[in-house]
Amino acid sequence: MKIILASDHGGVNLRQEVADVLTELQIDFEDIGCDCEGSVDYPDYGIPAAERVADGEFDKAILICGTGIGMSISANKVKGVRAALVHDIFTAKVTREHNDSNVLCMGERVIGPGLAKEIAKTWVKTEFEGGRHQNRITKIAEYENK
Repeated sequence: MKIILASDHGGVNLRQEVADVLTELQIDFEDIGCDCEGSVDYPDYGIPAAERVADGEFDKAILICGTGIGMSISANKVKGVRAALVHDIFTAKVTREHNDSNVLCMGERVIGPGLAKEIAKTWVKTEFEGGRHQNRITKIAEYENK
């Protein structure tokens, strides 16, 4: 598994916590920033990361901003991306099992580092169940291809 990791200025600290988790889990990842304290625009980080997932260069992405909302909206504009905004462990698990999400979005101003680490661990370890859920994913892909 290969993951791309990105944040805007509002998610810099939480992104480092998640990077530590990925390192601990021995998951190959690339951190594309941002590494600044000044304001930057989340689409400048979220969209390129999502495109690299959609293009197959990375299996998944983890995107972080202040609330996770901006990153989620931006990533979901990219065809082939199923970005999920997650702030608890249950939805981290279910969005992988049922929705085969390939982008995880979190908000640093919404959750703390301990919970974010557990969410990231759960999300990367949980497999898509397929079966009846595949039909729904196929319908989304068909709509995107219209």
